Amino acid sequence: MSEQLSRDAYERLKAEYEDLSTRGRIEVAEEIELARAEGDLKENAGYHAAKDKQGHMEGRIRQLEHLLEHAIVVEGSRQVFTMIYEGDDVDMAERFVIGSQEERDGLPADITIVGPGSPLGDALAGTSAPGPLEYEGPNGVLKVEILSINDL
Repeated sequence: MSEQLSRDAYERLKAEYEDLSTRGRIEVAEEIELARAEGDLKENAGYHAAKDKQGHMEGRIRQLEHLLEHAIVVEGSRQVFTMIYEGDDVDMAERFVIGSQEERDGLPADITIVGPGSPLGDALAGTSAPGPLEYEGPNGVLKVEILSINDL
């Protein structure tokens, strides 16, 4: 499955991948070797911690490989949808961006990311102007009012 990523997010993930697959692997291998030299591996907490760290890092490397291989780089600015759900007051407005959770870095904390394949993401993707919008959620039809659409 493809992930939509901004150019900035793609470059950040590419740099993380290169760092983990080179420097990160070397450092973890050195930690494992140092811990192994301490002796009995059954009760060696440093060894087990280093192996655990290696497993998490290798998982992240595989995740990054998949993301980068299947990424669709979206050029230009992202749109921020400010909206309220039916029955809410304007002061309860929420802000949403369509994208990948990997976009989280660099976004203001009050913006929620919705996936392009989610019900809300799918409904917002075809929207270009403020106004009412209905979409099918997991528990039925949801009605929202889009207050504004701005570039990020």
